[in-house]
Amino acid sequence: MKTFALRLKPEADLRQALLQFAQMRPLRAGFVLSAVGSLHQACLRFAGAATGTILTGKFELIALTGTLCPTGVHLHGAIADATGQTRGGHLLTGCLVYTTCELVLGEAMGWEFRRELDPETGFHELIPQPSATESSSKLP
Repeated sequence: MKTFALRLKPEADLRQALLQFAQMRPLRAGFVLSAVGSLHQACLRFAGAATGTILTGKFELIALTGTLCPTGVHLHGAIADATGQTRGGHLLTGCLVYTTCELVLGEAMGWEFRRELDPETGFHELIPQPSATESSSKLP
């Protein structure tokens, strides 16, 4: 496993920054190891919803998980407001950093992720496969 650390500054879009990082590296099979920070706007798609909900205020980013590759990212996050109320869902474009966001990312060696439109779900779904360039990590 390779690890990467980065810090996003105020006004950075969390999802867009992670997608750009995955594309510029490029990350073949990336995932989120750790994320802490704050947002002043969050855009989350809640379970079963067709569109995202924009939340404004000051939020702590208390959890972030997901996969990253050059063809897309799939992220779920949880945020807490000033009263501790927590909301979570599918992280969309529009999650804007308030003061900072500290991220530690991993890359699974021997794997390649890509995203393709799945006609059954209607979403760009993860296609994981052993890397052709790292035969020692291939599945039997």
